[in-house]
Amino acid sequence: MLNPQYIAPHTKMKHLVQNWNVRKPIARSRGGIVATQNRIAGEAGIKILKAGGNAVDAAVATGLALAAVEPWNSGLGGVGFMLVYLAKEKRVQVVDFGPVSPGALNPADFPLVGGYTSDLFTWPTVKDDRNVHGPNSIAVPGHVAGLSLALEKFGKLTFRDVIQPAIALAEQGMAVDWYLTLKIAITAKELSQYPSSANVYLPGGFPPVTPAGANLEHLKLKGLAKTMRRLADAGPRDYYEGEIAQSIARDIKAMGGILSADDLKRYKARIVEPITTEYHGAQLALAPNLTAGPSMLHTLDNLRGMQFSQGAPTAESFLAYAKVLREAFAVRLSTMGDITEAGDRRDPSCTTHFNVVDSEGNMVAHTQTLLSVFGSKVVLPETGILMNNGIMWFDPRPGTPNSLGPNKRALTNMCPVIAHRDGKAWFAVGASGGRKIFPAVLQLTSFMVDHGLSLEDAFHHPRIDASGGDSVGVDPRMPQPIIEKLQADLPVSLTELLVYPTNFACPSSVYQAADGEHFGVADVMSPWSGAVAE
Repeated sequence: MLNPQYIAPHTKMKHLVQNWNVRKPIARSRGGIVATQNRIAGEAGIKILKAGGNAVDAAVATGLALAAVEPWNSGLGGVGFMLVYLAKEKRVQVVDFGPVSPGALNPADFPLVGGYTSDLFTWPTVKDDRNVHGPNSIAVPGHVAGLSLALEKFGKLTFRDVIQPAIALAEQGMAVDWYLTLKIAITAKELSQYPSSANVYLPGGFPPVTPAGANLEHLKLKGLAKTMRRLADAGPRDYYEGEIAQSIARDIKAMGGILSADDLKRYKARIVEPITTEYHGAQLALAPNLTAGPSMLHTLDNLRGMQFSQGAPTAESFLAYAKVLREAFAVRLSTMGDITEAGDRRDPSCTTHFNVVDSEGNMVAHTQTLLSVFGSKVVLPETGILMNNGIMWFDPRPGTPNSLGPNKRALTNMCPVIAHRDGKAWFAVGASGGRKIFPAVLQLTSFMVDHGLSLEDAFHHPRIDASGGDSVGVDPRMPQPIIEKLQADLPVSLTELLVYPTNFACPSSVYQAADGEHFGVADVMSPWSGAVAE
């Protein structure tokens, strides 16, 4: 535990009570590995690898399965980005299925009423919080389009093949353990405002609980398995042009929302080039455009001239991370439109990230999200799809690059990365956690590239979080000399690594050693995360 005599006067103290060190098992294999925030979804990906699929087939299967086993973070109503390393071509491609606002969106329908929101971003408050939750907070969902495009361009199997594990999981329902109860209870007040959502997640009006000592009960996500079966039979474009599209549009219109069948029909995922850079002997591919990739590049540029010692990160390393991150966020928030975002005041974990490597050395780094936990809080009655609240990514004030408007793409925090060297993929990494994502990904990348840490050591080393705000969050398990060095130069807040609230991002990674052996690890603190080997 931290010795109180080392606490500097300007260090912000929090409720430090956990006093634990937690380790997550690492997976290793000469074959494929899937590392994800939900081990059950990772097993779905492994099934596809064993059936002859490649890393992209497994990634699509995992992404679809997450809709059934981790629905509050991502799913059929969400958006995201996928980075794909093609071993034969020795290059990375990006599948962009990010959020787009509806064509009928009128900024005047989101009037400001004074004050600031407390969910994820401190935007000025909009009347009825209609940009935060409810039918008008929904951006056009790109999840199905993005995954199907990745499969078409880079996969080996059919959409019907890779969705089968997700269908089986949706039909089975989610096991009601303590973590499921916690996640639903945290958002129960908001979910209760929407009858279709309460009907699924609040049976009898309360969060589901399995009695102590009893076999785990299961929560059925009503309508979801049927929708997935329809996608398997009719194909993924049915989501945008067929019966599912019409159903989505009907439900949203009935609730007073503006997303239409035309919005769905117009939506297209796209293949784009990554941002690429050489960094200390590694070639890094980052997500481009309205992601955290440009900000990651900014920090790497500022670290290029620094000499890092091999082994555990030093006080000088963390001080450098803190300074370049604080400077990068100042640039990001003033030039990319995300002007007043100030972090998640309640720190609910949202988004999900997973990684895949296959026996041929192909790699995937994939981030998908609903934005907030439970997204818009709206489950569509006919399809059982939980929809995103992507409109909250936009600044509700006019006149900024990221202001609300029709048919616009929003600035997001997703930061999947793939590193390669000597003509082979090295590691894929990313995280969930809003603005905390990019600081975590930067540090983990530097731990492995600059300090030569193994994947296991990198993921179990304490980190800082310098994602904005007045102080730098520091894990109190950090070696004391590092804490003292940071305290001497910066305002510091001692912040424990917890299951909830998620004070740090939730990362995962797969890694290919020089001899071709594969490793994988997932978020250390999540009770559901895991890396699964083929």
